[in-house]
Amino acid sequence: MSFKIPESVLVVVYTPALDVLLLERAEPAGFWQSVTGSKDTPDEPWAATAAREVAEETGIDALGPGCHLVDWGLENVYEIYPRWRHRYAPGVTHNRERVFGLCVPVGTPVRIAPREHRAWRWLPWREAADACFSPSNAEAVLQLPQQLGVTPAA
Repeated sequence: MSFKIPESVLVVVYTPALDVLLLERAEPAGFWQSVTGSKDTPDEPWAATAAREVAEETGIDALGPGCHLVDWGLENVYEIYPRWRHRYAPGVTHNRERVFGLCVPVGTPVRIAPREHRAWRWLPWREAADACFSPSNAEAVLQLPQQLGVTPAA
């Protein structure tokens, strides 16, 4: 059995209007999140992991026309939920997560991976943050205006 590498990406996919794409996990239902995923190899570059995970989970080419993938230079270290620890080597309890933003044109088609997700939706950034089950994901979504250097509307 090969174990997951405890280094992952979180990619906040958004439009120029600051609508954020959220995906509902296939299991458990009701867990909404941004694109996330682990490195395939320890030396895989962060940006390559981000682009690969976006393609796998949404069908979006993060490096394609009109798309703009940016490493926000933020990292979170968090305890892996006990329900998912069996995927990691024995004794691994924490994950390091690198945060990216991906701006896509309005109307970009989304094709979810049904083994991983059951639904998707676009929400205004504040609503998206409220809908995220993960605190680090919610915080990343709340960082969106600051990362873009814009002042959010009241």
